[in-house]
Amino acid sequence: MDSEKNEGDIMADIPEEIKKKKNVRIELYKPDDFKQVYSIGAVGGHSPYDFRIGFYNDMPMAISKSGDEQVIQRRLETEIILSPLATVELVRWLSQHIQNYEATFGPIAKPPASIKKKKSEPVQDSTEIQGYI
Repeated sequence: MDSEKNEGDIMADIPEEIKKKKNVRIELYKPDDFKQVYSIGAVGGHSPYDFRIGFYNDMPMAISKSGDEQVIQRRLETEIILSPLATVELVRWLSQHIQNYEATFGPIAKPPASIKKKKSEPVQDSTEIQGYI
């Protein structure tokens, strides 16, 4: 069709001064109520619209009176919600920083599990946040 333009025609319609690369400065601002959170793990899930990652810490509780059960309280410290595109960019950013870290300090080794599970129990590295599929 004559009314359709290809990409070259569209670029020709943009004035030269707009085509030139402009300098952009980003200033990082931390508000007074900024909070850092240390986390030992993460859980999450996704929908068609976003990804959710909850960061948690574990706290061992008292052993039951019978002595046959150890309870660990998993406290969800914070949750971030990302668009699919922001999630992909986060994965790229983390991958690059992991490569840089390992190039400097050596491979990151996952410690062996301190609690042995029965062979019939499946090992689960992550779980979904309750109520979010």
